[in-house]
Amino acid sequence: MTKIKFGTDGWRAIIAKDFTVDNVARVTLGTVEWLKQNFENPSVVVGHDCRYAGELFATTTTKVFASAGVKVYLAKGPVSTPMVSLGTLNQKASLGIVLTASHNPPTYNGYKLKGHFGGPLLPKEIQEVEDLIPDNNSVDLDSIDMEELVAKGLVENIDLETMYVDHVEANFDMEAIRNSDMNFAYDAMFGSGQDVMRRLLPNIDFLHCDHNPGFNGVAPEPIHRNLGEFSELIKMSEGQINCGLATDGDADRIGLYDSEGNFVDSHHIILLLIKYLVEEKKYSGKVVNAFSVTPKVKKMCDHYGLEYQVTKIGFKYIAGIMLTDDVLLGGEESGGIATKGHIPERDGIWMGLIIWEYMVKSGKTLEELIEGIYDIVGSFKFERIDMHLKEEDKLAIVAKCENDGYKSFGDLEVKRVESVDGYKYFFDNDEWVMIRASGTEPVLRTYAESSTTEGAFKILEKVHAAFKN
Repeated sequence: MTKIKFGTDGWRAIIAKDFTVDNVARVTLGTVEWLKQNFENPSVVVGHDCRYAGELFATTTTKVFASAGVKVYLAKGPVSTPMVSLGTLNQKASLGIVLTASHNPPTYNGYKLKGHFGGPLLPKEIQEVEDLIPDNNSVDLDSIDMEELVAKGLVENIDLETMYVDHVEANFDMEAIRNSDMNFAYDAMFGSGQDVMRRLLPNIDFLHCDHNPGFNGVAPEPIHRNLGEFSELIKMSEGQINCGLATDGDADRIGLYDSEGNFVDSHHIILLLIKYLVEEKKYSGKVVNAFSVTPKVKKMCDHYGLEYQVTKIGFKYIAGIMLTDDVLLGGEESGGIATKGHIPERDGIWMGLIIWEYMVKSGKTLEELIEGIYDIVGSFKFERIDMHLKEEDKLAIVAKCENDGYKSFGDLEVKRVESVDGYKYFFDNDEWVMIRASGTEPVLRTYAESSTTEGAFKILEKVHAAFKN
């Protein structure tokens, strides 16, 4: 018996080691119990991404729910996490289940829980589900006939992809994007955004948009080191591709490239989105960001008179605020962003379409739009290095942070410190560094911002040198 624990974004484990049919059934049994305690006639939406055995695990989940009398809306074929979240909201279902390990390496699969409101189930409720997971699977899965469940009305197939396409068409000027002189490219990283993007924009350039559950051995996380081929494709086009969009394995995170194949990080994307939503869409509302996001966002919020709030790292904290407050945008440094006018859920495709609509409507290149945000907040560059350390060394550095042990890093004098989730040290000239320990592995995450890339790396170099003293 393996103790199953949900992390910041669901349960993830290695396929055939801990992520097995029996363990998926156990998690589902705990979820059944929670549903019956909280809903009178519970129903769920179930979908899977492009990973190994996705259909098998979705079928397992469906059999356990339906045999317990829970109505299941089952998506056929791979779907993205935002599609399941949207489907849960539209079907007025009690819960959404996505069989996905998101951006994890190909050996992993996972089990995400989505609330009836169309976003991540909140931490308190996730803990309640976890506490109800039994030690063993008591369901004889082989004896359950799926066709019989369909005939009884306990399982209903649902087309989440078409539902999502219709939602996009109703909210974007897709004809303007399709008929624009600008050219775009999309890298699905072999993930579950590939089919829907082919339907929405069939004439753009596509990369890694075929079925490959091994992801060519690359974790489907849309960060620059994993997107070298995509960057090269854009560079080789010599300006013919105006912007490139990449999404992760379940298409809820965004990566972006300009016309020269330069990676555009989430901080810049968040600022671009705010500017477009406020100036062109005339939206208002609070901006909620995770602690690792650039303080430049607060500067932009001050410029537009928007309320600004910082949360701990983890989209679940942002989602909770989106349910109670009027939120314009919620975003993370890791590429997970949600905006008003959609669901309270990260969605890489949706964010990419906003940027492309912005470019098309304004007639400006991505580079020109970025210069527009620099006019408001000043230019900046952000870099991050994850340090793999011995656990005792990691803990010693964190202890020194806790005890206010860092007054300077080399010649960088600390002006003030913030400690919402980790430690952010501010220097002169709007420069800063953030130090945060991973809770699950011997890794220390270090983030830095300066006016240039060289400056950001120089800060990290000085900070890492100070760790050795």
